[in-house]
Amino acid sequence: MEGIKEMIEVAVSDYAKGGIFAKTPAEIEDKRKEFVVKEGRKYIKVMDNNGGSAWAFIVKTDDDPKFKRGDILMAAGWATPARNAARGNVLERNFSWIRWTGPDYLK
Repeated sequence: MEGIKEMIEVAVSDYAKGGIFAKTPAEIEDKRKEFVVKEGRKYIKVMDNNGGSAWAFIVKTDDDPKFKRGDILMAAGWATPARNAARGNVLERNFSWIRWTGPDYLK
C-alpha cells in the first residue's frame, strides 16, 4: 500500500527533525530501515524491527464494525491495536497524528 510507505516517510521526517539532537543522514536511513510491515487477516501491522514491537496497525478489512479500511490505529500491545479511535487513514493520506514514536495519544 502506497499510503503506508507515505506514513512511514512522515514518521522518518519527524525523526529527522531531531529535537535538540541533530540527526545524521546515516541515522535517518537507519530509522527508515527499522520499519517492517506484516500483513495479517484483519490488520496490517507496522513494526519497529529494532525492538520488534508494534508501532501501529492499519485496518485491512471493509467489515470492521467501528473502523473503515485504511484507518491507522495505535498499538495497545505488541499484537493488538487500540480500538478507541483512528489516528488517521492511509488511503486518505491523513497523517497529522503520526510521529516517529508512533501514532499520537488522543488529546
